[in-house]
Amino acid sequence: MMRRIFFTLVSVLALQAQAQSWHLFDDNWLFSRDGKTVRVDLPHDWDIACAPDPAAGATGTGGGWFPGGIATYRKTFPTPEAEVVRLLFEGVYQKAVVMVNGQKAGQHAYGYTPFTVDITPYLYRDKRLNEVLVRVDNAGQPNCRWYTGSGIYRHVWLATLPALHLAGNGVFVTTPEVSPDSAVVRVQATVVNESDRARNAVLAIADRQLKVGVSAHQSQTLSASFVVRNPHLWSPDDSYRYQVKAELMEDGNVIHAQTVNYGIRSFTFDAERGFVLNGKQLLINGACVHHDDGVLGAMAFDAAEIRKVRLMKEAGFNLIRTSHNPTTRAFLDACDSIGMLVIDEAFDGWRTAKTAYDYSTLIDSCYREDIRAMVERDRNHPCVICWSIGNEVIERKDIRVITTARKLKQAVLDYDSTRPVTEALCAWDNDWEIYDPHFDVLDIGGYNYMIHKHAGDHLRNPKRVMWQTESYPRDAFKNWALVHDYPYIIGDIVWTGLDYLGESGIGRNYYEGERPGEHYVNGGQPDWHGAYCGDVDITGWRKPVSHYRQLLWGETQEALYMAVKEPDGYHGKIHQTSWSVWPTWESWNWTGWEGRPVEVEVYTKAPEAKLYLNDLLIGTKKVGRDTEYKAVFTVPYQSGTLRAEAGGRQVTLSTAGVPARLRLTADKQTMTADGQDLVFITLEVVDKDGRLCPDAAISCEAGVKGRGHLLSFASADLKDREPKTSPHVTTWKGRALLVVRSTHAKGQATVSIRSNLPTATITIKSK
Repeated sequence: MMRRIFFTLVSVLALQAQAQSWHLFDDNWLFSRDGKTVRVDLPHDWDIACAPDPAAGATGTGGGWFPGGIATYRKTFPTPEAEVVRLLFEGVYQKAVVMVNGQKAGQHAYGYTPFTVDITPYLYRDKRLNEVLVRVDNAGQPNCRWYTGSGIYRHVWLATLPALHLAGNGVFVTTPEVSPDSAVVRVQATVVNESDRARNAVLAIADRQLKVGVSAHQSQTLSASFVVRNPHLWSPDDSYRYQVKAELMEDGNVIHAQTVNYGIRSFTFDAERGFVLNGKQLLINGACVHHDDGVLGAMAFDAAEIRKVRLMKEAGFNLIRTSHNPTTRAFLDACDSIGMLVIDEAFDGWRTAKTAYDYSTLIDSCYREDIRAMVERDRNHPCVICWSIGNEVIERKDIRVITTARKLKQAVLDYDSTRPVTEALCAWDNDWEIYDPHFDVLDIGGYNYMIHKHAGDHLRNPKRVMWQTESYPRDAFKNWALVHDYPYIIGDIVWTGLDYLGESGIGRNYYEGERPGEHYVNGGQPDWHGAYCGDVDITGWRKPVSHYRQLLWGETQEALYMAVKEPDGYHGKIHQTSWSVWPTWESWNWTGWEGRPVEVEVYTKAPEAKLYLNDLLIGTKKVGRDTEYKAVFTVPYQSGTLRAEAGGRQVTLSTAGVPARLRLTADKQTMTADGQDLVFITLEVVDKDGRLCPDAAISCEAGVKGRGHLLSFASADLKDREPKTSPHVTTWKGRALLVVRSTHAKGQATVSIRSNLPTATITIKSK
């Protein structure tokens, strides 16, 4: 009898943001570091305001050569009129100590999980203002293998609650039965009594009213179920959600409430049918994504998190793995609303260190607290289909690793048993089969760069379900074919979806004369401060490999894309590294290469492709799986226009002239005047006809006047040492990205870019 594992889930969306008892606490903090104090609004990352410096950057090559260090944040506030007052920190990197009016109120070590501090006992009960001080210690370096940022980089919330209230993350919604005709929705809610006497109340959920009695300083969990007829199921293609309200009533009055958006969906996975969502098989095309937001560093603005998910959606992905730590509330909210599956990952490593001050120094004292924080916050999101407990753990050959894996998995199941648990395993030697007992702990086996072992593994264990949790970008076709052909391989998850800061130089190509080798060579790659292995760069530009990958996984025959491989020797002899792809560009500007061969790639699922240069036919080629859905033409270079035709469609690339002006394009024309909204403005150098100048390196200076602040101005050049928050940038490949942050005032913000070209301006409304 084949084993089948069945999971269903319904989601809570942003409990904290919707409940009336939570208030955003981000504004007007005094930030002190190195003897200097300035006023900042959160989210805040002090590292990103610094230039990456290989000579002094304590975070090293892994952290992108940023400083880290120790700093404090202070804020004053009046005592709220509430029986219980708490501070919720969505993320502080790292080792936070919270003081209120000079007394220690709490602490939290791990930089990626949220934590709550009860500050009620420390508040003044007269008219004096209270002071909260947060000490952040990111001095122990290195403590990570990528860029972490430093500071209170996620939101802070002030909670004002009655003594009898619904617990934070205390509403848990599941769907134990789902069919096209009906879904059973089960809502669990935990009521907490922090008063000194027993309390009686009524908990109203949907049309159910449940009586509850809670002893002093105790809690009580209740549940109610109801049926949704003909449910509208959540999926990446149709991210529909419902809403339910939980109200706590005492003496006929509502004293606390939470409104929950949720989505209904079900899935199964097994080695014969693969991954099945809502009764239909779905092939998983995934991307690993780090927590930083590129040019913003670690600052986790909701608008940036939403944009990050949207970029991955537009690139054709249907799943994101949060490598290698819990993400933000806003990120998962975006995945819910946009339609993106998620593997929610807890840790990079376990007990054996990868870096001197990493999670191995915390795991024994913190793992249960951190897993609970992740799972209880995230378990109601329909986007989350799997928990991951680790990644490439160093102690994988020590048999005691099985005990650790079991403990971590059980910690997850203690708070949510509705999803599978996975982990990413790897091997950089010939040992692989010895990991079978480790794989047996997991519901889905995660393969980092090891999916070529699938056939033998399937023979040894025909029931094992696999996905490649990391893969090399250049293996796009090979990995698509494996998932397409073998149902027990349910997905491929490329490293990575987005370029990111830190892990300096991974994915790079280099020229003869530059420092050779991989990013991890002794001493690292000091010329770099980030990773260039993403399908999309840190400004949001999609590389050609992104369009190719989307074409492979898409079902349409209409997609058509063309790019040009940089000629070997044009800038120097090209060397590749393990995570790189050949430098390929949307460019037909190769001055000085006239008459010499250039390879042009056309991506299509149409059966035939044609290429023209200046309206003269270069050639016609058959396209299919045997050509990996590519038509590659060798063309002697001459300036003009390339035109590719396939499936009744055409695309062109034309030689651009000299830079004539700057073009500014905003992702939206209006921002919200809440001090939190962002507008992303793409800067392009174009010729007189509006064509992008793909080699333009123009020095620019930005200014923002009116109802907005310059938050970041940067290019995708991961060798550029200019701080990302500087008003100065030199365009790279003709492009850069500027980010404006809203103020609390309505009106408009005017952005001006000065250079040796005519000044470019754009106006953004704020309301």
